[in-house]
Amino acid sequence: MRIAQIAPLFERVPPRLYGGTERIVSYLTEELVRQGHQVTLFASGDSETSAKLVRCCDVALRLNPMVMDPLPYHVIMLEEVRQRANEFDILHFHIDFLHAPVVRDFADRTLTTLHGRLDLPDLQPLYRAFRDLPLISISNDQRKYLQHANWTGTVHHGLPDNLSFQPKPAGGYLAFLGRIAPEKRPDRAIEIAARAEMPLKVAAKVDRVDEAYWEEKIRPMIRAHSNVEFIGEINEHDKARFLGEAAALLFPVDWPEPFGLVMIEAMACGTPVVAFRRGSVPEILEDGTSGFVVDTIEQAADAVRRIANLDRAKVRAEFERRFTVERMVRDYVKIYRTLAGAHVIPSLRLKARALRSQAARSVAAEYAPAGATGSLQEEVGSSLNRQDFIGNMPMRGVQ
Repeated sequence: MRIAQIAPLFERVPPRLYGGTERIVSYLTEELVRQGHQVTLFASGDSETSAKLVRCCDVALRLNPMVMDPLPYHVIMLEEVRQRANEFDILHFHIDFLHAPVVRDFADRTLTTLHGRLDLPDLQPLYRAFRDLPLISISNDQRKYLQHANWTGTVHHGLPDNLSFQPKPAGGYLAFLGRIAPEKRPDRAIEIAARAEMPLKVAAKVDRVDEAYWEEKIRPMIRAHSNVEFIGEINEHDKARFLGEAAALLFPVDWPEPFGLVMIEAMACGTPVVAFRRGSVPEILEDGTSGFVVDTIEQAADAVRRIANLDRAKVRAEFERRFTVERMVRDYVKIYRTLAGAHVIPSLRLKARALRSQAARSVAAEYAPAGATGSLQEEVGSSLNRQDFIGNMPMRGVQ
């Protein structure tokens, strides 16, 4: 299949440091290429991929100090996609809803994976207005906030085998990995570690929007607890060791977590997870096998004390059973093939467009009022051309 993957421009694909969505886009893209599909990736210019890369900005926006507003760059990317749209069987978007008006004429061969939170009230009218947009959720829990939307399936994230299994954690510490943000609750992680009397290592980034939270709450807590070490952002190589040597990952979220990629990254290393019962957590973790699902700080501290009772080999086996990149891509390709527009091959689509234009000119010349000027004939032809009557002719069954 000819597939376009459209990524956010905030991070490169894959990210140098933090970046869940762009990381998943990279895993998906590379595995699709490995399986023989023709893939084009729309992403930042510093991205690294075996697919064809369409560069939509020079470097990832978050790490470019010259960028004040990310929106213009995403609009530029959408224009690149629009101009090339007929080259693809499937256009797979990972940029929330920005593309919705642009793809309306060919929505039946698009797929949009929603990677973020969906409990915000402003999203309700938007997805009602674009009911024809086929959507993918990354957890079943994520769907409950937009029950009227055009859900096509749920696809859990998957990872390649690049995080090695560590049967015996050498570090003896608890890990917190992600963002310093109120919804991620690093303050809970610090309190859990203190109650369990274990060291805690915090590997996290601080976004501009969360700088006040960091300075006013989290940094003072870290300074007040000698068992807590702040590491900052880490890269993919350091992540494997950081998670693999941890006794457990703490995931004390306080928001409707759409998925929680770090949970399955820990599982890939054999590291169990202690997580709060929010959002997708009960859907991703097998309580008592790959970790513990808790409701309070007291329960979390008690779970940490029992973490050594879990078999790290079974944690890794749960990852291999449910969260590999091969399973993720298999799920996506199955959905790609169900989309109505996916079976119109690009050459026929381009031919149909040419036929529409030719037919419209002929009809315009015949039905324009007698003595009409050329510009009026063009106006009539343009109006007829927009009806897309030739584009609705059956052209199914061709892969």
